[in-house]
Amino acid sequence: MPNRSRKLTPKTCKQNKPHAGMVKRVVKKPQKKLKRGSWLSSMLAIAILLSSASLIMAFAWISILFIFNPDQVSWLNKILPVWAQIPLSKHERPQTLKQIQLDLSQKNQIFGETLPLHQNVENSFLLPVFQERANCQSDCKKLVELRVYQRSEELEFKSQSKNYYYLATQLPVTRPDESFVISPSLDGTLEPQDISIPLTLTEVQRFEGGTPSPGVWFNLWGKRQQGTGVFAYGYVVYYNPERTNLLQMLSWTSPNGQLPKWQQVTGDSTKELVVDQTIGLEPHLQVYQVKPLKLFLKPIQLETITLKSPALKDYAYQNALSIARSGLWTPAFEWLKFIKKQHKGVLPEAAQAQMDLIRLHSQLTKTQAQKNWASPSQQVLADLIDGRWEKALQVFEASPNNAQEIATLLKADKKRLWNRMAAALRMNPNRPEVQAWFALILAVQQGEEHANSWLKAQPKITKDNLAYIQDLLARLNGEGASQISSTHPSRIVGTVQPITQVTNTEWLQPNSSVDLKLTDNQWYQIEVSAFNDGKRWLNSPFETFNLPKTDAAKFLWKTLGITSDPEIQIVVWLPNGEQKITVAAIKAVQLRGKVLRLLAAGPKIPENQNDVLQPKPLALTNAALEWVQPSPITLQQLHQQNPQGVKVMLSSVWQSLQQSDEVPGGAIPSFEQMQEKLGDWPVQVIDLTNNGKPEIILTISAAAIASLNQPKPEIQGKNPEQRRDRTIILSDSNKVIYTDFTGNNLQRLSAFAKLSGVQSLALLVENAHNYSLRRWSEKNQRFE
Repeated sequence: MPNRSRKLTPKTCKQNKPHAGMVKRVVKKPQKKLKRGSWLSSMLAIAILLSSASLIMAFAWISILFIFNPDQVSWLNKILPVWAQIPLSKHERPQTLKQIQLDLSQKNQIFGETLPLHQNVENSFLLPVFQERANCQSDCKKLVELRVYQRSEELEFKSQSKNYYYLATQLPVTRPDESFVISPSLDGTLEPQDISIPLTLTEVQRFEGGTPSPGVWFNLWGKRQQGTGVFAYGYVVYYNPERTNLLQMLSWTSPNGQLPKWQQVTGDSTKELVVDQTIGLEPHLQVYQVKPLKLFLKPIQLETITLKSPALKDYAYQNALSIARSGLWTPAFEWLKFIKKQHKGVLPEAAQAQMDLIRLHSQLTKTQAQKNWASPSQQVLADLIDGRWEKALQVFEASPNNAQEIATLLKADKKRLWNRMAAALRMNPNRPEVQAWFALILAVQQGEEHANSWLKAQPKITKDNLAYIQDLLARLNGEGASQISSTHPSRIVGTVQPITQVTNTEWLQPNSSVDLKLTDNQWYQIEVSAFNDGKRWLNSPFETFNLPKTDAAKFLWKTLGITSDPEIQIVVWLPNGEQKITVAAIKAVQLRGKVLRLLAAGPKIPENQNDVLQPKPLALTNAALEWVQPSPITLQQLHQQNPQGVKVMLSSVWQSLQQSDEVPGGAIPSFEQMQEKLGDWPVQVIDLTNNGKPEIILTISAAAIASLNQPKPEIQGKNPEQRRDRTIILSDSNKVIYTDFTGNNLQRLSAFAKLSGVQSLALLVENAHNYSLRRWSEKNQRFE
């Protein structure tokens, strides 16, 4: 066999040339063995090669997946030991929703309600994450983070009965600054703060109803009490499904508590985001358009429509925008409609957006001006804001009362009406109605001489127009006051204080020559809380109530109805709770600043021995009001009538007691525990909001609170007998709409009353120094 592989030369072949038989014997048999062995070897080699290639290809493919997408080979974790587990690309294993919530709870975080990112919430969702605020009694959760979770698609988890989720992205949430939140205040009532406080976001909600796509928009917001109003504030956040990220697109604030909304403003099909920053009757809307942005992670942005730069190089168009910026939205919009008509009904996209912004404001001012306002000053303000000069003058001329009230409005103006009048004069300097209003505001703010000088300097003013406007100026001095009706009875409510000395010059009386002297009676000074002038009720402080320069005493006598009804009752509560009524006579009137006082003479009243327990003496005329006393029932009886309502109500009542430190904070007791402690407390049921549904009035004595046996250490030493009854009123939806459990504990509901000419009932509330009448405001949803 070894010779077969040797290389043979020609010489060798000749020397060893075999004969024919020999060749057959030596060569033929080995050839058969060679073919069979070669075939088996070849097959085995091919099989080995194929197996090796398959294994190599499989390992290569697994390696590629492991490098670029290890999640796809996570199934190997089932057969690999723990030390050899394949790390997943998400850097953490997916979790069920319960596991996610448990993980957050262990970190002292609070999970919010999941919000869907697509139609099927099981595939992906947004999860708000909150934290508990320290030393907090209400609204204690603050938003700290947004998380997006996506369902795991790996075979290892997809085959499970429960859904598993990866944390796809997250966005930390910062707290907005207080200085930003209160910045839109336009009336100058808010003072700038030296130290700004970060405010809390408490709510997350998804925008619905045709928001720009693709993607999902969310609103993060909170609310802050500011004076008598409520500011809303927050962020607008966008989820970009193409990049799987969350983007904070906008910080917003609304001084009237309105949340942003998507609505159709401009002409195209994409909606705009509208933020309402209106204050009172002054409209202010911010409109944002979605615009593309050439950034990989942020492909869009919210861009505000502004009137600062005219989008059309046209002189008339620029003037129209200038008028709009001054606040004359309706005249500016009418002018723009004419300009658009001149351009054959087509404006550039940016110009059309500016026109639509002006149209939106004009719709608001028109709606306000078309309403019937109870107050003449409010009616005039709405008319002037909308540029209805003639209609506003009709209200001014209707009565001397109107003239005085409107003069107060003009005097308090912080340039918003001034700017409108100046802009209107630039449009047409010879329009008499606008000249009249400009002269009136000049007169009340800079003096009548200044107003007359300005009028006489107008080059094209006619003698008739000059005389007409000067007559209007004369009304500011109280001319025509004698036209006030003196036939209505006096309807006055106030607080009484005995005084010993009276100075004649400090008081107004119809006959100033008569000295104010007493014989056996007592002088009483009555600070008026509210009165009816024959048309409507006016409440302290009397900001819109000005005296004429002539016959001021006569004007007050007739306005207050004292001419026909000078008697006033003084009600005193004795220590045993009994009422004692004394009748006094009104002798004089005084108006200083915003405070209206009466001087009355009458018999001496019992002294108020205990200011804490006894209500202050109350003064009211005979026709002022009618007392209303609903019959009480117990909470137990009310529970039989409305079980679910009482459960919610008791929770609200307990929270109020906690907030006023009457009971310790912490978890609210169970319903059964509260019912056991509070079931015998009396309640009254009566409709106070005039909506046809009764409110629940719960009056709580100090002894009843003490019986809860859970006082805080700092109030344990107080004697319950040294505290008066206090009241909580809950609406038909079990929301607290009135409470005496305030921080200073100096407010008390004294009675319910029906006022003449007023449909809804009023609350007579005793404050630290006086009484006030409060009626339900349907617009503001509170007692005012």
